[in-house]
Amino acid sequence: MTEQQYEVKSEQNKIRIDKLLAEINPDTSRSQVQTWINQDSVTVNERMVKANYKCQTGDIVKWTIPETKPAEINPENIALDIVYEDSDVIVVNKPKGMVVHPSAGHSGGTLVNALLYHCQDLSGINGIERPGIVHRIDKDTSGLIVAAKNDQAHESLAVQLAAKDVERKYEAIVHGVIEHENGLIDAPIARDPKDRQKMGIVDNGKSAVTHFKVIKRYEQFTHVECRLETGRTHQIRVHMKYIGFPLVGDPKYGPRKTLGKNGQALHARVLGFTHPRTNEWLHFEKEAPKEFRDLLNQIEKMY
Repeated sequence: MTEQQYEVKSEQNKIRIDKLLAEINPDTSRSQVQTWINQDSVTVNERMVKANYKCQTGDIVKWTIPETKPAEINPENIALDIVYEDSDVIVVNKPKGMVVHPSAGHSGGTLVNALLYHCQDLSGINGIERPGIVHRIDKDTSGLIVAAKNDQAHESLAVQLAAKDVERKYEAIVHGVIEHENGLIDAPIARDPKDRQKMGIVDNGKSAVTHFKVIKRYEQFTHVECRLETGRTHQIRVHMKYIGFPLVGDPKYGPRKTLGKNGQALHARVLGFTHPRTNEWLHFEKEAPKEFRDLLNQIEKMY
């Protein structure tokens, strides 16, 4: 455990201490910060405070993040739609509704649990909580994802992702009619400072680039293809909302009145990368699931 320190700036005067620490620690929720405070892991000017303490300019905030012991992840006999597999990598068509790796509230039933049962050997670069996981797709996004079976493969895939050499194309259904045939969205993404449960377009966020093109227009909807240059959390969902065309069924970024009941209409259809050992280019494509196609048929019949 290491102690960290921060001096409150003038523009942060009267901000609640739990909100301040959640902003300083972007990967930590406000409720987790409140747990730190309740565990006496946070001080202001060397004194314990409550979560509702309002900071003053110049306050010295110190906090120690308690060590947490990763939970053991158990292999689970869950059926997988395996598209490709060899001794280095495995490509899976993840179903909608499946979480990629264990996290708070999702200790089992994840892709990692299934992979551990099927593969036994997965890369250890991301630790015991995310073995083999090189990139992620959201729980309610279906489609192609690759996992690494050893560290060499993991490192190669990570380098390709960083260099934007991995091909990733998605299908989505959005609200509204996009008039132009294609476009590019270049807008930085970070956790939304007004809502810690969401991501948003933030000036000092991480670079995020999405290309899109129209597949088919409907009277009030558009079927689009999105190609990722970067892979930020919720990138397509945030970017399409940003330009005024939120995804159908998206409970977090879409309108209240929408179609579908099981999350965003988004499918990772295409995945391509250079094989870590053979240097062969591998290209995979998987049709959107029935639920996605049924939504398109429903929209087709509406008009």
